[in-house]
Amino acid sequence: MTTNSIVDLARASRLASVSMQSVTDAQKNEALLRIKQVLGERKDEIFKANEQDKLAAEEQVKLGKLSGSLFKRLDICNGDKFDTILSGVSDIATLPDPTKKVTLATKLDEDLEMYRVTVPVGVLLTIFEARPEVVVNISCLALKSGNAVILKGGKEATQTNAVLASVIQDALASLPDTNPIPKEAVQIVETREDISALLDLDRYVDLVVPRGSNSLVRYIQNNTRIPVLGHADGICSVYIDREADITKACRIAVDSKTNYPAACNAAETLLVHASLLEGDNKFKPVAEALLSANVTMKCTEDVRSVLLAALPSEQHSKIVAASPEDFDTEFLDHIIAVKSVKDVNEAVEHINEHGSKHTDCIVTENEATSDFFTTRVDAAGCYWNASTRFADGFRYGFGAEVGVSTNKTHARGPVGLEGLVIYKYKIRGNGNIAGEYGSGKKQYLHEPIAPQNYKV
Repeated sequence: MTTNSIVDLARASRLASVSMQSVTDAQKNEALLRIKQVLGERKDEIFKANEQDKLAAEEQVKLGKLSGSLFKRLDICNGDKFDTILSGVSDIATLPDPTKKVTLATKLDEDLEMYRVTVPVGVLLTIFEARPEVVVNISCLALKSGNAVILKGGKEATQTNAVLASVIQDALASLPDTNPIPKEAVQIVETREDISALLDLDRYVDLVVPRGSNSLVRYIQNNTRIPVLGHADGICSVYIDREADITKACRIAVDSKTNYPAACNAAETLLVHASLLEGDNKFKPVAEALLSANVTMKCTEDVRSVLLAALPSEQHSKIVAASPEDFDTEFLDHIIAVKSVKDVNEAVEHINEHGSKHTDCIVTENEATSDFFTTRVDAAGCYWNASTRFADGFRYGFGAEVGVSTNKTHARGPVGLEGLVIYKYKIRGNGNIAGEYGSGKKQYLHEPIAPQNYKV
């Protein structure tokens, strides 16, 4: 697109977002269910596009130009992936409308009231790699929260993304005249040059949500004045405490690492209380479970020497020496960095130094220790005896997620509908002027207004 056409597209998104401000929840749900219907009707067209993308991507993997983890995220044809996409649309439709909610109501004077009300952010720019289902997830979350969205997917999924966006726009265009949601509420761009131009348009775009590699997120953060919601890395840790239930530790360590290694909520670091390596070596079953799941363990020397002595030689090839850089690496594969720590405090210090503020877990039967860990670890998600893989908008009951934020702004962790609204202050007066209030004049009441007396 030319610069002028990108500006026109962004302006159209802005106008669509204004129209979305007054759309009712029933109208949003009508649009979502229509999107689900049309997606189902055009499944064959979508699958054909996805097969074309996968065929081209396979060649890129062979040439070393596309990672295996990105290729895995590309497929929406196999298994129940497509049905899950459709059910996700229905789930979003059943969620409560996050807009028009009063979060603060104050009577300033007898005829002067102030309300803080949730409203859509406006125009979202979402940039992502592979995972074409993101087109559907984010479009539906944007519509449900009253936002317009501009989408930019990775070039490896160009065909699939284009067809999905077209299906959504056609579904919106087919809504009855009684539904004012414009098809321009969901738009897609295709080139890096388009993104560079959009990143300059803070006049029209309100929030950028990048989903992808560290380099993608860093590029976005460094090249725009628009607020960016997201995370650059997913270096998640599991800490096995001295008072851990080892059966739980085996289950959690394996699931956190292998359930979906390419995900940002997969564990990349395993911290082990040093006492578990002593005596009867309670850590041995955890290591065996990981090795049986085909995980390569990159261990500090103290951990490695204990495991090499305790485990059969045929497993030694997957017990390798760790380098310092391994504890700052997002492997996105069946690899985990392993280190011993003397206590929970050292575990917390390590995570706060090397983690990415995404999601971290402690395995322990001691509630006081878990409280210390979950209070002091600086992350969007801190879990006690649960896999890091639970850090997901769908699993949290959000219907889907726009992404995961490690920011300390209005949204943190998996970002669903609540993270796509902001608020405005509304004042209802009767000709009131500020000059009437102050010392020796009228005084403010500053009394809370009961919900049954709200006037907005």
